[in-house]
Amino acid sequence: MISIKNIFKTYRNGLNYSHILRDVSLQIDEGEFVSIQGPSGAGKTTLLNILGMIDEPSEGEYYFRDEPVHKLSEKRRTQLHRQFIGFVFQAYHLIDDLTVYENLEMPLLYKKVKSSERKSQVADMLDRFGIVAKKDLFPSQLSGGQQQLVGIARALIIQPRLILADEPTGNLQSRQGEQIMDTLKQLNQEEGVTIIQVTHSEKFAEYGNRIIMLEDGRVLEDKSTVNSEH
Repeated sequence: MISIKNIFKTYRNGLNYSHILRDVSLQIDEGEFVSIQGPSGAGKTTLLNILGMIDEPSEGEYYFRDEPVHKLSEKRRTQLHRQFIGFVFQAYHLIDDLTVYENLEMPLLYKKVKSSERKSQVADMLDRFGIVAKKDLFPSQLSGGQQQLVGIARALIIQPRLILADEPTGNLQSRQGEQIMDTLKQLNQEEGVTIIQVTHSEKFAEYGNRIIMLEDGRVLEDKSTVNSEH
């Protein structure tokens, strides 16, 4: 599904250069659940943003479903992103002045989905995540865990083949975090959705079937996990 080869990300600051990613090469297959770990400043979020086509590498090649992303127009990258990729953020990124229902509907409006179909898909998501009773509330009226559930529901409503999650449990209490991780695991196992998450938590990293350790912008380790307990 994903193949990146010799990816570098460098920022110029006056006469100095900051190397955020250095010579990163990875292969991620459809249906994998990959956890990316590493200290602050290791390049984890930058890598996730490049995989999500929100950012571009300074050098290197990126193939997504055999398409050479590094050669594509911005328009085509946006199409791929909207068609295949759902993003889940640590800070939820819900729109404050829209209700839960309207937040869920937003990605479907971007995709120009018909009104009747939008209603049906939003209803399905509200039901699936047990948030029907919250549909007319605004994000500020929800707990952190509820906001993150809405964030995941919004990422899923476009039926993505890939979910990119940046510290999805970072702002949550541990019980809420476990609920979010169980939801992601279920999506991966039951629906075959590929998941790549950035996490500081050793425990939540183990939900994946593979852990990639980044340090100073390089892949330090790439190992399979034994996650039979989840």
